Parts: sequence; structure tokens; C-alpha cells
Amino acid sequence: MADFKKAKLESYLATVRKYMQLRGSMSQKDLAEKTDVGVSTMSRFLSQKSTELNPQLIAKITAKLDIPLHEMIDFVDEEFSERFVRLVKFYKDELNEGLEPNIEELEAEAKKKTPEKEATKESSKEKTTEEKTEKKNEETNKENKAPLSKGEQSIREKLESLTPRQRAFMTEFLNLNLEERDLVVDLGNNLFQYFKMKGMNF
Repeated sequence: MADFKKAKLESYLATVRKYMQLRGSMSQKDLAEKTDVGVSTMSRFLSQKSTELNPQLIAKITAKLDIPLHEMIDFVDEEFSERFVRLVKFYKDELNEGLEPNIEELEAEAKKKTPEKEATKESSKEKTTEEKTEKKNEETNKENKAPLSKGEQSIREKLESLTPRQRAFMTEFLNLNLEERDLVVDLGNNLFQYFKMKGMNF
């Protein structure tokens, strides 16, 4: 099912342009920089040339322009609205989750909220208490351990240490097709070789 109503896209884009003016007569380039996406990606989206409506891009634009949700919520499919609001909050830094939320994870979380869950509230409370104790123990263990070097860190730990700008780059990279990703990797390899020649350590 589509996350957005394509018939309402023009109305949403009109709202975006209105808030680009209200936020200081922003250009497409300004908005691209503010949302950490490519200028060409932003241009394709605003001129309705994108083949797909990317939820993360739309959430970034909505968050960074601070568009009131009531002005554009008709554009969002009803079943996706709760997850979309969470994405917008994430990009407004209202969710402190460390990594960019995954759409599939949010969908799985939404499915868990069933009437059956209400019937097992007591057992959930017990589990929550156990989880809190376990988390506290983990934190205590972390405090006692020496910080890991870059080589010893797991992929998850490395991802959690990324800055918002670096996370935005990763999102853009993952949205590229296979050929475009290879091109970025080739350019990156050339940079690494150059740094090594200059004797620079990472």
C-alpha cells in the first residue's frame, strides 16, 4: 500500500513552497542543504519528477521547514500517518533513538499494538521491570569496561557513533541504485589511497 496519496502531492508541494517563503525565501539549494540531501534529488522531488515518494525525504522537509502537520496530513495515507509523525519527530530531534528509524521496524511495532496486548498488561509490567534491571546491569558492565578501539567496535556501535550529517549521507547512499553506489565507492577508494600516500591515519 502507498504511504502517500499521489493525488494530494501537488497540494503538499504548494505547502512546501509556502513555508520555503515563510522561512526566509529559501531556494531549492537552501532546502537541499538544510535537509542534507542532494540538490538534484530535491529538484526532482519539487518538480514531481521522482518516480517514488520517499517517506524519509518528505519527513525531513516537513520537519526542517516546521510545517504544521494539520496543513499536510491529508497527503499521508491514514495507515501510515502514525509512523510518519514519528519520522517527522525524529528529524526534529524529538526522538532520541541514536539511529534513523527503520520503516519496517516501525511497522512491526505498530502491529504489536493489538487488543490482546491489553489482556496481558500485568505480564508486560513484569517484563518491563526485568528489562530495566537487565539494562541497568548492562550499563554497570559498560562503565567497568575500557572504551573499545575502532577495530574492536561492532558495526552497530560504529553506526551509533555517526553524526546526524553522516547518517544523512548513509541514507542518500542507500537510496542510490547499484551503479551509482559503485561510483561513490570508487571515489571513496581514491580518497583513501590519497590519504594513505600523504601518510594520514584514520
